[in-house]
Amino acid sequence: MLKKLLQHNIVRDAIIICAGCLVFAVGFDCFEAKNGLAAGGATGLSLVIQQVVEVATGATIPIGLQVLVMNALLLIPVFRTGGLRYAARTVLGVIFSAFFTDALAPVLPNLGNGDLLLCALWGGVVTGLGLGLVFRVGGNTGGTDILAQLLAKHTPLTNGVAMFVVDGLVVAVSVPVFGLENALYALVAMYLCSYVIDRVVDGMNSQRCAYIISDHYRRIADAVMNDLDRGCTELRARGSWTGDDRAVLMVVLSRSETAMLKELVAHIDPDAIVFISEVYEAFGEGFRNLRA
Repeated sequence: MLKKLLQHNIVRDAIIICAGCLVFAVGFDCFEAKNGLAAGGATGLSLVIQQVVEVATGATIPIGLQVLVMNALLLIPVFRTGGLRYAARTVLGVIFSAFFTDALAPVLPNLGNGDLLLCALWGGVVTGLGLGLVFRVGGNTGGTDILAQLLAKHTPLTNGVAMFVVDGLVVAVSVPVFGLENALYALVAMYLCSYVIDRVVDGMNSQRCAYIISDHYRRIADAVMNDLDRGCTELRARGSWTGDDRAVLMVVLSRSETAMLKELVAHIDPDAIVFISEVYEAFGEGFRNLRA
């Protein structure tokens, strides 16, 4: 049973990685590559190299081929620290992204048509969506994505912010080649890309988690379960000042139910202490299926 489940997950993840790389390649080829926006990553650095070589010699070096060469060295730490499954997902991401980038470049149109703002906006959104799909199943498209994920793994930075830091260096290198204006628009694309990545990886259907401290916790718990139809967990805590034991209620609920919860608690105990925090994903009864 476990073996079949693992095989199913591997096939599913491979399909998602392939789809994510396809989306990324469309965004890169249609909006960024054809308009000189080197918005970070191995593809952005390859775009800079391609332009320099083309101006100097007239020869064109495919961007996807450059990405494959760059990853020959960058994949070493992946195999050492990431485990076999992570390495396999990374290799798939590298191959798919390189293939789609070069295969689609001659046939895809320039959708931005020279409008750098339009290219930056849609390029960042589409490439971020593609990379987010790849990251969500534990893979990446190689290049600086590997460096960014290693940085995010060992620091408090999210995947998107780590990519923004690493890719900023690539944008700086592109200034002498494509100009300052293109580099500034590339930063816009980078920011949008990192934002969309975090939204896709962390989940779009975010929830809220409320902690409630009140002397009337039993009435509040009953109201939450009966009126909101939500589960309620009672945590035991101790006040540092008084040393008294007291209950803390924990409730996970949707955004739309947050206002209803505050109104409910205020009606029962206006002096209650309520903390509400963001929960990126919630699974289990009343929420999404953990295996979905």
